[in-house]
Amino acid sequence: MLENIWPNLANQPAWLQQTLDFLVAGGIAVAIAFVVHWLAFRLLSALAKASESESDNILLQRLGRPTLWGLIALALVLVAREQPALDKTWDKVAGFVMPALIGWIVIAIVHALVEAMKLRSDITVANNLEARRRRTRLAMFSRIASFIIVFVTVGLMLLSIPGVRDIGVTLVASAGLAGLAVGAAAQPALKSLIGGVQLAITEPINIDDVVIIDGEWGRIEDIRTTYVVVKIWDERRLVVPTSKFLEDVFENWTKQTAQLLGTVFLYLDPATRMGPVRAEFERQVRAHEGWDGRVQKLQVTDTTPEALEVRLTMSAQDAGTLFGLRCDIREGMSDWIAENLPGAIVRRRYLRVEEDDREQVAA
Repeated sequence: MLENIWPNLANQPAWLQQTLDFLVAGGIAVAIAFVVHWLAFRLLSALAKASESESDNILLQRLGRPTLWGLIALALVLVAREQPALDKTWDKVAGFVMPALIGWIVIAIVHALVEAMKLRSDITVANNLEARRRRTRLAMFSRIASFIIVFVTVGLMLLSIPGVRDIGVTLVASAGLAGLAVGAAAQPALKSLIGGVQLAITEPINIDDVVIIDGEWGRIEDIRTTYVVVKIWDERRLVVPTSKFLEDVFENWTKQTAQLLGTVFLYLDPATRMGPVRAEFERQVRAHEGWDGRVQKLQVTDTTPEALEVRLTMSAQDAGTLFGLRCDIREGMSDWIAENLPGAIVRRRYLRVEEDDREQVAA
């Protein structure tokens, strides 16, 4: 090829001519692959923009880079086949490159499908339990599928090495030893994988669940095969092993529904009449935008010689709203009692004993 372009190269060694032929032909093939990829994705992008669905855009965005490198590899394969010497070299490299590219494309397709399905699961609505469950299953499926694809891809790449292939055949021949070796080496990974599958099936937690674990209040932000990320109320992240949600006790405030009951405790003087306090509490709760209209109740739950323990119970649609409702009611009732019933504030009483009374007691 090159001797037709540059006659002076005709006298060069054969290997040099073959290398230069491959470089020139390879460069042309790669350029063609870039142009074909650009034209194809330009057309597909136009069609995706015309569509109302966002799934097309996600799929194109995910497949852009892996398909480009796949076309480049395909172009180099076609060029190498025209050069017998380089074809042998490519056969050795293809065992690494092709499984990696195929695995990359498969992972991109899986992630694109998962993201497209997540668009149908809106967790910003009030009743989002089913959407959170669906997102949790999709997240776990994505993690497990990615792990399996990477595992198989790496296995195929290693099998392209003759020495590794021979070792694998030897181990397969001694099945008992191979089982022990593989089981011992893969025990942590398999345990995490099985734990992730169990977490997805049993669903003790879902994405955006409100939980209390190790005394910390937060929301489930991400679920992976080996750990769970809990976003705490002060913006910190608590990284918890998956096994902890399967083996230990924790609180899930949104397991069945996001609606919750909350309490506020007041400590009032034993002589306080509950009628005015109950009326004011009901008025403040009804006027608050965070109350969902389900529960409002005032009860005297305990008495001591110095105070009455009064529990104010109220309900809200979710944990965040309930927290704000409790804080506002606590502040509002405290201000109202201080202004309208100052006698209800807890105080310590002392009995003054006169001198004559002391003498009578002593007698």
